[in-house]
Amino acid sequence: MKDVNLQETAVSSEADNQEQQATLTQRLLMLVVAAIVIAIDHLTKLLVEATLPLYHSWAPFPALALFFRITHVTNTGAAFGLFSGNSLIFAGVAVLVTLVILYYNYTLPYGQGWLRVALGLQLGGALGNLIDRIRLGHVTDFFDFGFWPVFNVADTAIVAGAILLAWLMWQESRQETVDLPEEKAVETGVETAETETQDGWSAY
Repeated sequence: MKDVNLQETAVSSEADNQEQQATLTQRLLMLVVAAIVIAIDHLTKLLVEATLPLYHSWAPFPALALFFRITHVTNTGAAFGLFSGNSLIFAGVAVLVTLVILYYNYTLPYGQGWLRVALGLQLGGALGNLIDRIRLGHVTDFFDFGFWPVFNVADTAIVAGAILLAWLMWQESRQETVDLPEEKAVETGVETAETETQDGWSAY
C-alpha cells in the first residue's frame, strides 16, 4: 500500500509540475512586447534623424514650446544621458541584461502575464538603445521636456517596465501580508484539532 501511495504521489507531483510550466504563447508574450517597443523606438529615431538636424528643435505644439519639444541630440551614456562617454560599456551591459531577461522569462512558471509584459518593456528598451550603439556609436534622443534630460521611446519603455515590476512586487508583498495571518489561523486550528484528538484517545 505504501508503494502504491508513493507512486500516486509521484505521478501527482509530475502532473502539478507540468501544469505549472508556462506555455509557448506565454513565453512569447515578452518577446512580442519587446518587438513592439523596438519597432516604435527605431521608427521614431529614424524619423527624427531624417527630418531634424542634430541639436535642432521642433515644437509640435507651439503653445507648449516651453514645456515640450522634439530636440535631436545624441547620447553616449545610459538612459536620460547619464554617464555619457561610455557607449561601449553600456552596450555590453545591454547584452548581459538581455541574456538574463531571456533566461528568466524561460524559467517563469505558468501565468505571470504582467511580469512578462514588464520584462518585455525592459528588454525592448535595452535592445532599442543597443541597436543605436551598434549602428551609430551613440543613442538618438528627442523627447525634450526642458527640465528633464532628453530621452527616447526605449528609455520610456525601460522606466515603464521598472515601475510595473515594482508595482507587481508591492502587490505580491501586500498579498503575502494578508495571507500570513490566515495561514497561522489554519495551523492553529490543525494543532487544536490534533490536541483534542489526542485528549479524546487518552480518555479511553
